[in-house]
Amino acid sequence: MNWYGIKAIYRFEMARTFRTLGESIVSPVLTTSLYFIVFGAAIGSRVGDIGGVSYGAFIVPGLVMLSILSESISNAAFGIYMPKWAGTIFELLSAPVGWVEAVLGYVGAAATKSLILGALILLTARLFVDYEVQHPAAMLLFLVLTAVSFSLFGFIIGLWATDFQKLQIVPLMVVTPLTFLGGAFYSIGMLPPFWQKVALFNPVVYLISGFRWSFFGQSDVNVTISFAAIVVFLALCLALVRWVFKTGWRLKA
Repeated sequence: MNWYGIKAIYRFEMARTFRTLGESIVSPVLTTSLYFIVFGAAIGSRVGDIGGVSYGAFIVPGLVMLSILSESISNAAFGIYMPKWAGTIFELLSAPVGWVEAVLGYVGAAATKSLILGALILLTARLFVDYEVQHPAAMLLFLVLTAVSFSLFGFIIGLWATDFQKLQIVPLMVVTPLTFLGGAFYSIGMLPPFWQKVALFNPVVYLISGFRWSFFGQSDVNVTISFAAIVVFLALCLALVRWVFKTGWRLKA
């Protein structure tokens, strides 16, 4: 294992975050604050409690997941796409750095940024609503698994993309709509029976449901199924990244 290579990639990616602090950290936190103001304060007072939890507190896990998913994908995708665009990816491929080291460096940095952002959003939420975390270990586990899994997914998107526009297609046109429809702002139990069944085909439902369980002890889907879903997704992403580096797809062209 080339730890020097991992450290070099990780430090470079983390340094890029602090050079773009406004876009990487400040902007998502301000956007989430606006969600709390609009949904938590203005609309929440009319909605009332959901399962004994105030609406403002109920949307906290969904808002954290909304930010984690989008930022994990964007950070990882941009991190690996830039070397491809600049041509420096060939230096990485010719260096004594395998696919494992590259993944640990790029994905590790993207996941770290997402976890920092998630922690800041949780702290920001305290300014607007009171909430308790019933299962802090489970919350941390879901947070880490989600950040790592979707950073891997973003890494794959960065490898696949051939221009800057493609970097935004999946996050904006797929992940964000699935998150809004995945119970970020409501319980799928509030939907008509037919749409409840349709919602179960949305993979983001399982992420938000499991994460919400760690806060309030209630979920739309069994927490074991939620945990299994994120582990399976993580394994699939790892297998796909390994295949890309072994075959050189979109790397050596």
